Amino acid sequence: MDDFLAARSQMALSLGFHIIYACIGMVMPFFMAVSHYKWIKSKDDRYRQLTKAWSKGVAIFFATGAVSGTMLSFELGLLWPEFMKHAGPIFGMPFSLEGTAFFIEAIALGFYLYGWNRFNPWFHWFTGVVVGVSGLASGILVVSANAWMNSPAGFDFDNGTYSNIDPIAAMFNDAWLFQSIHMTLAAIAATGFAVAGVHAFMILKKKNVDFHTRAFKIAASFGTIAALLQPISGDLSAKDIAVRQPAKLAAMEAHFHTSEKAPLIIGGIPNEETETIDYAIELPGMLSFLAHGDFDQEVTGLDKFAKEDRPPVLVTHFAFQIMVGIGMFMMLLAVIFFLSYWKKQWLDRRWFVKLFALATPLGFIAVEAGWTVTEVGRQPWIIHNVMRTADAVTPMPGIAYSFYIFTAIYLSLTVVVIFLLNRQIKMVPLLYDQPEDKSNH
Repeated sequence: MDDFLAARSQMALSLGFHIIYACIGMVMPFFMAVSHYKWIKSKDDRYRQLTKAWSKGVAIFFATGAVSGTMLSFELGLLWPEFMKHAGPIFGMPFSLEGTAFFIEAIALGFYLYGWNRFNPWFHWFTGVVVGVSGLASGILVVSANAWMNSPAGFDFDNGTYSNIDPIAAMFNDAWLFQSIHMTLAAIAATGFAVAGVHAFMILKKKNVDFHTRAFKIAASFGTIAALLQPISGDLSAKDIAVRQPAKLAAMEAHFHTSEKAPLIIGGIPNEETETIDYAIELPGMLSFLAHGDFDQEVTGLDKFAKEDRPPVLVTHFAFQIMVGIGMFMMLLAVIFFLSYWKKQWLDRRWFVKLFALATPLGFIAVEAGWTVTEVGRQPWIIHNVMRTADAVTPMPGIAYSFYIFTAIYLSLTVVVIFLLNRQIKMVPLLYDQPEDKSNH
């Protein structure tokens, strides 16, 4: 493995792990806050126990997210020094603000975890809300930095010189809003379905059904609402990409030849040598409509770009198809959920609960696929149309060994997280059986 491939692989591995921890850290505090609110209002002790159980999960993912995020921050400088040399002063503001949000989140989480029976009930609940809001802000700020790489702004570039730097314009670049909305909804949907799936599995095993039913309803409500909103966000993002990054859109759709009434491709295996796609279903004019709102509009194909400026089509197309396919399935589950809930029959159908249990990992698979589209679809640029990824990599040799070491670290971290979560799930019956301490609350 050459150093360039090793550097890209290490970054992909780190981001692939961190994005899961980050999504859960952004969303689960809100589940916790809703459960806590329900306990304060109803005094139903099952919500207190659920809140405590979820708060421990939040603490686990906060710690792992902090570790993986810190490693990523070092990797940016170690693996891509040329990129950070020029980009750091331009898009450093969102990273600085993200650090502030992280510290607020850490302080609020400390208050929350140790505030039981010490604070006023509503202040205690408020600290949990602060955990969620600051975590969400952290995620949006990081996405803003990534959006800048897709839509560079806030500087002038001439003959390799970066001048007239405006960090505010860089942070609020043309892509940040659409990417932030899309990523936030993806995080809510993925985490909602994952948490609901775990509790659905426990319902199927008939363990503390009443407890897990309450948890399932909260998590599934978040996840299904986000899943229904996500296609709207996806449509806005696609129209934005069609204007700013037409090569990425062409790679996503395996659209090799510029044409009017461009078809939407479903499935298929792209062949980059012959510039054709086999075994695909084509919907005439639909890509033109989705990209530009007009069935007859011309859509730019990969033939408009030099081969060295084209993204890898096979990976980008497959990742996009996986993301969309899972998103449509989650939408279907969301519709079934609300129909079943409306008819008050949702727990009477074992197949319905099984579907949610089987869907546990799907949201995060879609998130990983979407992130692959974002990053691979931007290649060969690390800063779109400004700096190539190959020009940003470190000249230091031996990066392959660093990749192997980081792989071992992340795998070990994952094993620890799985062990802690498994132990936490097994402790739920013990937590549920404990009497409520009414000394303060």
